[in-house]
Amino acid sequence: MKTLEYTKELIRRRSPSYMSNKDVSDYVEQKLREQEFEIERVEYQDAAGIQKVNIIGKKGSGNGGISFFGHTDTVPAEGWKLDDPFEPLEQDGKLYGRGACDMKGPVACAIAASESFNHSDLKNPIYVVCTADEEVGYGGAQQVADRSEIFKEIPQSAGIICEPTQLQVVYAHKGTVAITATATGRAAHSSTNEGINANLKTIPFLAAMTDIYHELQQKEQCNDEFDPPTAGWNIGINDHNGILNITSPQSIATVYYRPMPGQEVEVLLDRVRKCAKENDLELELKYTGKPLYTNPDHPLVETVKQVSNQITAHTVSYGTDGMVFGQHMPVVVIGPGNIAQAHTADEWIELEQLNLGTSLYQKLITNYCC
Repeated sequence: MKTLEYTKELIRRRSPSYMSNKDVSDYVEQKLREQEFEIERVEYQDAAGIQKVNIIGKKGSGNGGISFFGHTDTVPAEGWKLDDPFEPLEQDGKLYGRGACDMKGPVACAIAASESFNHSDLKNPIYVVCTADEEVGYGGAQQVADRSEIFKEIPQSAGIICEPTQLQVVYAHKGTVAITATATGRAAHSSTNEGINANLKTIPFLAAMTDIYHELQQKEQCNDEFDPPTAGWNIGINDHNGILNITSPQSIATVYYRPMPGQEVEVLLDRVRKCAKENDLELELKYTGKPLYTNPDHPLVETVKQVSNQITAHTVSYGTDGMVFGQHMPVVVIGPGNIAQAHTADEWIELEQLNLGTSLYQKLITNYCC
């Protein structure tokens, strides 16, 4: 089937986020052009100066229709046990390879499903959007939202985030905020008074972060739509000091926060800012993505449930490009594969899921575009 062929070719074009995704994006563009998609490329350089490419395609005329969102970057492939993480291996009903599940398989389903329709079949357009840097902060999606001309009309369409959900309908997920607080001291032998231990500045900050952690576990801060029902507030610390008799010249505290829809995020972050200032810490707050929430009674959710023969919609705790695109339009997350396989050594996707994903996307295109 074309979906399997496309997935294998996407896997072969290695694209961990620390590399350029130009090669895999060129392949996506080629396949979409063969289907007579109108193509827009939104390119940029990331913070390391590496070229990144987003592909935005439109097939058909007018507006409305359906949009499929995927990303072409992957996590690194350290710890891989099979021969080559970028040489796809078909075995026992599964396809192995970095990105097979997250999310080159789902992207291939969207491309293959679109191929089933000619321009003459379409009353409304099909959009396919493939982004860079989803795995490291949704930078590609933000570039598309800010700069793409085609994207200006996409919010009128039915938005489908193709991340792996085992083809269950997902209407909401948590957001992400990365917090880094750095204390600076002075290294010296600990037997003298010459040093300044940076950890002494960090300890009060960590105590305050621990208080927030416990507050977020309280019932009034929980949201039973999610599992777990709490916002993540993961605390870390590192002073990079392996010698016990040296005062630490630097201490770095981190918090990875996963806010849920409806939480007063800025009120909480103001407390973090105040605490960092009081303890002379340099603070970096990176709000990489807002929570996704499409009302479960929204017509988009109801239609996707109906087309996919599902009774209920769900939430998940991981993030997607929906954090960006969901600020512009209603979207649902639904895609082939199991998120439990994402980012794992020897990542795989079931061949049956590729078939089912392509079939479902064809049905959605028929519903929204024909």
